Amino acid sequence: MEPVEPQSLKKLSLKSLKRAFDLFSPIHGHYRPSDPASKHIRISYKLNAEYGSVKNLSSNQGQDQVSNDANAQRDKAPTSSALALPEYGSVKNLSSNQGQDQVSNDANAQRDKAPTSSALALPGFHQHQHLWNESRADGLVLLGILHGRTIEYANPLFIHVIKSVISGHLGWVRSIAFDPSNSWFCTGSADRTIKIWDVATGRLKLTLTGHIEQIRGLAVSQRHTYLFSAGDDKQVKCWDLEQNKVIRSYHGHLSGVYCLALHPTIDILLTGGRDSVCRVWDIRTKAMVCALSGHDNTVCSVFSRPTDPQVVTGSHDTTIKFWDLVAGKTMLTLTHHKKSVRSLALHPTEQTFVSGSADNIKKFSLPKGEFLHNMLSQQKSIVNSVAVNEDGILATAGDNGSLWFWDWKSGHCFQQAQAIVQPGSLDSEACIYALSYDVSGTRLVTCEADKTIKMWKEDEMATPEAYPLNFRPPKEFRRY
Repeated sequence: MEPVEPQSLKKLSLKSLKRAFDLFSPIHGHYRPSDPASKHIRISYKLNAEYGSVKNLSSNQGQDQVSNDANAQRDKAPTSSALALPEYGSVKNLSSNQGQDQVSNDANAQRDKAPTSSALALPGFHQHQHLWNESRADGLVLLGILHGRTIEYANPLFIHVIKSVISGHLGWVRSIAFDPSNSWFCTGSADRTIKIWDVATGRLKLTLTGHIEQIRGLAVSQRHTYLFSAGDDKQVKCWDLEQNKVIRSYHGHLSGVYCLALHPTIDILLTGGRDSVCRVWDIRTKAMVCALSGHDNTVCSVFSRPTDPQVVTGSHDTTIKFWDLVAGKTMLTLTHHKKSVRSLALHPTEQTFVSGSADNIKKFSLPKGEFLHNMLSQQKSIVNSVAVNEDGILATAGDNGSLWFWDWKSGHCFQQAQAIVQPGSLDSEACIYALSYDVSGTRLVTCEADKTIKMWKEDEMATPEAYPLNFRPPKEFRRY
């Protein structure tokens, strides 16, 4: 029997890696081969961009053309336009001073003009920093080619800073809701109280007591003077803000209630909790209209729309469900997430919504629930809450105190902030449980584990030097 040649540990490890790669690469997005059609498009574009003017010439003609182009390029003065060079033919016959004036005027006109929709090149982002202030309102639009598709990246450049820190609760602050008139907002806490604060000054206006466990959900009615609250004590309460007391209680949940939402056009209330059921209540009669059952775990997020799907829920069973409110049955189940869907946010004007989880933040369209894309860089934390305003700025809050701001259209994260715990609190209490924009969309309020409420606003004095834009287009959108 011939002796077996001993193999090193490194060689065996490489064999194992190759076997695993061959086995699993076809089904995982990390290593899937590039699309041949997209590759052909990219190569064709590069050929046309680089050699389009000379590829059809004969040998002598090509040499003459290259020589002429090189001489013209050397003689031509560089311009200061960051968006596009002016046409050389319009200035080549002018005198020196006339040429400089023409170039300056063309550059100014080009800078003032809105960004074009050409997707032929992705310019370097550093070239656009001098347009930083001009771009604050509309965002700076860059276009690139990704697997044959035109992808638009917009950077709103709304930099947020802490405006004030509000203290008053004696426990974790778990929930928040704004008044439709934008004059006050309310917060629910683990100290079993609901506190109402003035938006402009941050002063405490009122404290409501009645729950016997922490308060996880709040909602303010747009048509009535009612405030609704839900908590771990299985209770859902309706508060009359003219009398500042509970006027109705909705009994039926078998465990803690984690979320609630009001229907925008009908007087019904939606609540979800640990009993894996989303319950629909008639606000006036306190009767349970129906129970939307189908989730296998805690229902921790819900929102409502005036048209189908009127109810959308997210659950710890990693699914998002669209519900038929008339039939009381599931219309559609989205299974894109791999971990608990802890938060949902509906865009104020578009027919889209976003879901936050520990694995990723995903955007979907309505009413069909089509998956659009993931956010372009992953927030390495459990996303407890998400909020979006009309300007298309998405804020996501993590359990490690991270607060990230994203552009809604492209999914690019343009700012990352970190919650700082108050003196006397533990570092582990740097957790953001809830956040919400006010009605105007200019203030962002976060509810945190260090018992404080932080109010964020736009930094109008921000400069590109203080907040450099580190924009790098992704190689591909992750589809999982």
